[in-house]
Amino acid sequence: MRLQLGINCGFAINRFPEPEAWLRIVGEDLGLRCCQFVADLLNPWLPQDLVDEQVGRIRASAAEYDVAIRTTFTSAFTRVNHIMHPDPHTREVWFEWLKRFLDLSAQLGAEASGSHLGVLSVTDNADPARRRARVDEGLRTWARLAEYGAGLGFRYLLFEPMSIARELAHTHQETREILEAFEALDMPIPMRLVLDVDHGDVSSPNPEDTDPYAWLRAFGSVSPVIHLKQSKRDKGGHWPFTPEHNADGKITGERVCEALEASGAEEAMLILELSHREREPAESNVLPDLRASVAYWRQFTTQ
Repeated sequence: MRLQLGINCGFAINRFPEPEAWLRIVGEDLGLRCCQFVADLLNPWLPQDLVDEQVGRIRASAAEYDVAIRTTFTSAFTRVNHIMHPDPHTREVWFEWLKRFLDLSAQLGAEASGSHLGVLSVTDNADPARRRARVDEGLRTWARLAEYGAGLGFRYLLFEPMSIARELAHTHQETREILEAFEALDMPIPMRLVLDVDHGDVSSPNPEDTDPYAWLRAFGSVSPVIHLKQSKRDKGGHWPFTPEHNADGKITGERVCEALEASGAEEAMLILELSHREREPAESNVLPDLRASVAYWRQFTTQ
């Protein structure tokens, strides 16, 4: 099994907005050869001349520091309803936004792009008929995006199973149903998963729905990207893999690798997704925590 270690670039949002800075950190300070770019670093809705200028800087710095932007994803500021918004005009605008994000991702050389599937409003989620209609339409919209992405040369699109019903794919059963629905839509490129070791619905009666290793065993073979952070009993944060947090955390490299092997996965990108609050001492610990987390995971990856 081939495992490549990389990082989600959410750590750079508002701290290291310069492409030269965050790519130097990824490629030189951390010694990583791949990353997952996030939309919050460059919103494709910005004026095209600015987007083009920033893309040029990103591509130049990625080449300088030998970093491949293999995938792109939405992030904290773009964790919104988007194509499952209750208003149809808003849904169509976000469809256009996602097309522009795919354009941007292709310019950066990514092989895939993605997001959460969409977020339902409380009102739509509470009404079974409205929920079904919204989800069905949302999946068809993702199929339209797959057609667009295929034309850009993407290998697949990505979505992330979440942790509450409104955000979708919160249980094993619903994730399987969504994957089967995408298969039935006969898309030109497949939908694949970004599995997060800290996601799953704690209100579910099925213990597998909050077991990170059960998720990896069940879906690892269709998950080219795994989001890693140290997870604890209270699921309270995107903790780093430092000795302090590993001491009472439930994520270990050995068990992650064993579960992926059991899934039949042949390769995956293990992507660190760490978050630090804009408070001290967290703010001053960002880079030391990233270095410690990379050092921990290097022993389990081949690249």
